Amino acid sequence: MEWHVTDAQSLAIIDSEIGDHVFSPAEYEIVRRVIYATADFEYKSLIRFSERALQSGAAALAARTTIVVDIPMVQVGIAYDIQNTFANPVYCSMEALTRPQKEKTRAAWGIETLAKRYPEGIFVVGQAQTALTVLVDLIEAEEIRPALIIATPVGFVNVEAAKGRLQESLVPHITIDSRKGNAVVAAAIVDGLVDLAWQAYGKDGNGGS
Repeated sequence: MEWHVTDAQSLAIIDSEIGDHVFSPAEYEIVRRVIYATADFEYKSLIRFSERALQSGAAALAARTTIVVDIPMVQVGIAYDIQNTFANPVYCSMEALTRPQKEKTRAAWGIETLAKRYPEGIFVVGQAQTALTVLVDLIEAEEIRPALIIATPVGFVNVEAAKGRLQESLVPHITIDSRKGNAVVAAAIVDGLVDLAWQAYGKDGNGGS
């Protein structure tokens, strides 16, 4: 993100109010970004990181791995940070040119098409629970092996089952352990991860401009 003095002041307030936590420094950077984006401290107890999720995601960003998102709002939310660091290609499932399929939502069918095209990509599901279900189906069928899945769709129907299946897979992932979530949360997680990866990889000559 493009920093301003008010951003620093806001993050300092979050640091003073968040209290004790068990996050690693890198995980905490992601958590505070989500709280900053939502003004909701409950996310402190809801964000779940799989083993090596941040390491795998950062390495994939540095390798300019393709990022696939479910809706335009996520794409817009991460565009500035991506363009000013590693410049990874970013594709949106809603804009994938595919033949229509009645059995699936547009987001689900689009993300399935893109997942098969970029099976080792980074996938960000901020809203469409159907897109997450499709990704989990493809993982279980061993058709794709993503570098990282960030899944924060708000959900009332089957979303917890899909998240549970994702958590049981060996794919690195970051999820919200709740019905809560949205595209803003997903974009905040990506932006935090991009900044962490840029600190680790980008300033030694391996990164972008």
